[in-house]
Amino acid sequence: MRNTTLPTIIDVEASGFGAASYPIEIGIVRYDGAKWCKLLRPFDSWVHWDTKAESLHGISQQMLQARGEEPHKVCVELNNFLGNTVVYSDGWVVDNPWLIKLYSVAQIEMSFTCRALEYILSESQMDNWHDVKNSLSAELDVKRHRASSDAMIIQQTYAKTMALTQK
Repeated sequence: MRNTTLPTIIDVEASGFGAASYPIEIGIVRYDGAKWCKLLRPFDSWVHWDTKAESLHGISQQMLQARGEEPHKVCVELNNFLGNTVVYSDGWVVDNPWLIKLYSVAQIEMSFTCRALEYILSESQMDNWHDVKNSLSAELDVKRHRASSDAMIIQQTYAKTMALTQK
């Protein structure tokens, strides 16, 4: 019988889309269903802000200042939540550098490893991915593009595409 454990999924929202951008929210759904999500108050040296990114995720600079947590604390909590595990991202090419940037500036070693979700998807899962994800998004009626919501939809899409391939 095939192992049906769900992967731990991470999603990162950022201040923009380019190299100067930085992480502002991290959301995770762990393999056991536990959820974790935090807004980050930017370091003083992080000043890039893209209003197009803000309109996509709905997180303002004022919200980060009022409700964001200190990055060092977020790194410690995230390490405690994940331990020495592997997390998967459907946007690894941007999420992983944002995580590296966060941990580097906070001067904390990342206890976990972030990998591209594609490493664990079968060809059949990839073929069905977008249709299943769009269907789940409509079914779950998620109103916001935020890290925790995105991580949950990605994990549920993984589960549903896995079930489709085992029929």
